[in-house]
Amino acid sequence: MTDSQQIVLKFGGYQPPASVHTRAADVFGRELTARLGDQIVFQFDANIVADGHNAKELLSRVESGALSMCYFSASYLADRVAEFALLDLPFMFKNRAHAYAVLDGPLQAYLADKLSQNTGYKLMGFWDNGFRHFSNSVRPIRVPKDCQGLTIRTLFSDLHGQVFKALGFDPVPLDVKDLIAGIESGAVTAQENPLTNTYNFGIHHHHKYMTLSSHFFGAAALLCNARIYDAWPPHVQAAVDEAAKLATSAQRGFAAQEDAVMLAKLAETDAQVIELSVVEQALFAAAAEPVMAAQRQRFGDDLFALVEADMKP
Repeated sequence: MTDSQQIVLKFGGYQPPASVHTRAADVFGRELTARLGDQIVFQFDANIVADGHNAKELLSRVESGALSMCYFSASYLADRVAEFALLDLPFMFKNRAHAYAVLDGPLQAYLADKLSQNTGYKLMGFWDNGFRHFSNSVRPIRVPKDCQGLTIRTLFSDLHGQVFKALGFDPVPLDVKDLIAGIESGAVTAQENPLTNTYNFGIHHHHKYMTLSSHFFGAAALLCNARIYDAWPPHVQAAVDEAAKLATSAQRGFAAQEDAVMLAKLAETDAQVIELSVVEQALFAAAAEPVMAAQRQRFGDDLFALVEADMKP
């Protein structure tokens, strides 16, 4: 590829137009175009789910080169690189600042290297999928025993399944495309998502009880096809890197603002929003401790140290 050759960058997503992810991808496109001008053609398929596809297809389409880039829940990468499960440790991050300090630190470099060794992806950074919270149609959830008998939709993550079993749920993995159908059919009576998804997907129309459990912090991996990236001239790579950093910063700001907006909107609905006390939060963390102990044994203290690098509240 010559330095002046026109480049088409195809970016895929799975969220509605107003979502924090779609808005951040728009920032990425604008920043990239501002740096490269007519040399870049930014094509953004914002929501492949609306076109009838499974969201998970983004991963295969980026790795095959059909798409250049996408964002996607980092949880799904644990099937390819086991160490990505470190991002799914329950009740690990105290707040967003703590999460960002870990995600932008040595852990990111370690995971990026593992990803490049084992897949066709290049890790461009981590976006904020938000703290995840429970909702259900049966009863308020305040302590782990309230979870018993509830079938919860989960991501396709073995670790997530282990955590929800430990808390008392019956976990059932479903693609996000099938979530509402699963709720309406009664196949699942509970789900867990960031507030923005819970509201934007209309889950509050089906679930009366929303528990602010913050059981996981969701990290979204910003991914690029490694072969495509490596073929770009250095100045294009630099422009993509810089645009990705700016989009990541913008996305995180959008995410924090969105949580406040979503809480206000949920307060105007019939949903009951339940805030856990410190004691109640500790009960959930204690219920998940056997899973944490097993993961520490699995990965070892050295890797756990990368996650625990900044445990300040």
